[in-house]
Amino acid sequence: MSELTVTQTHTAFGLVYSVEINIRATTRTIWNILTDAAGFPRWNSTVASIEGHIGEGERLRLRVPGSDRTFTPRVSGVAPEQRMTWTGGFAPLFKGIRIFELTPRSDGSTDFAMRESFSGLMLPLMKRALPDFRPIFESYAKDLRNEAERSASAAHA
Repeated sequence: MSELTVTQTHTAFGLVYSVEINIRATTRTIWNILTDAAGFPRWNSTVASIEGHIGEGERLRLRVPGSDRTFTPRVSGVAPEQRMTWTGGFAPLFKGIRIFELTPRSDGSTDFAMRESFSGLMLPLMKRALPDFRPIFESYAKDLRNEAERSASAAHA
């Protein structure tokens, strides 16, 4: 993986977006950025604010630019420097699950993958109201790469 890849797949009761990108930084550098809630709005153009602690079992309060809506995902499945999951919604009506994964490479870089799956009985009715997340995921990945590579080069300066 070297280039950015963004995909969308859908079924009657499911919708999945994913992004993958290689970042010239260690998993530790990227993990520190992904788990620093206070720093998110500084580097991430897709997040206006996050309240809470990004850790196992924690509930976050997340706002996105251009919306007054607050999302409240719960963090789970935390494997430091490897993986975490954010889950929100009201199962079985509507549920969103976002998975972050970091895979180290032998050259010191890291493959970053983020996947969000939406499901539930209300999804067929809500699909048209949901934005196309592909540009959002692309921005998220590019913003993360820029911040991680900036941090990595600053650490070596």
